[in-house]
Amino acid sequence: MEGTVQRITPYGAFLQLEDGRVGLVHISEIDRNYVRSVEEHLHLSDKVQAKVVAIKEDGKIDLSSKAREGRARRSDRRSGRDPEFEQKLKRFMRQSEERLVDFKRSVENKRK
Repeated sequence: MEGTVQRITPYGAFLQLEDGRVGLVHISEIDRNYVRSVEEHLHLSDKVQAKVVAIKEDGKIDLSSKAREGRARRSDRRSGRDPEFEQKLKRFMRQSEERLVDFKRSVENKRK
């Protein structure tokens, strides 16, 4: 279903669905990667594709954005391959090496 972000809270975002009802996308259901802040991923009036995960007895609707992601990406993760993670790891390793070289240079300069 498609919904429009109506309200953002620290624990998720409320979407107004096409049929007029409102559902919650919990922060843990926004993206398959860790979400530190809802505002980093969603903004007011954004159109969002979400899957209805559950409709509780009290009428509350639980939604998930990450459940709509393709199965191919999930199968890569199960097999131990996650291209996005590998890119982040490469970037981290490069930055770490650069910092280590800078640190060694500063230590050498202080010894002289």
